[in-house]
Amino acid sequence: MEYSYPFSTEWTTDEIVDVVQFFEGIEQAYEKGIKRQELLSRYRRFKEVVPAISEEKTLFREFEEESGYASFPIVKEMKAGSGDEMIKGKRI
Repeated sequence: MEYSYPFSTEWTTDEIVDVVQFFEGIEQAYEKGIKRQELLSRYRRFKEVVPAISEEKTLFREFEEESGYASFPIVKEMKAGSGDEMIKGKRI
């Protein structure tokens, strides 16, 4: 699939890379699964770049519109889990 990742022109190159890596983790959760700790690490860095919940929701919505991957259910599963189990999303 070809689509673009949401980002802000105000971010540094490193911040853009970190946000893209988080969204790649969301993709991976749907495609083959991702270890919870790996996604949690990516999400924590994402939240350093995007601390506002309103901006997070906007980016999640933009990513879902572009890719078809819903971020919120994956993040919810990640937060509810414990240990290093696999997070696997189900596309509707």
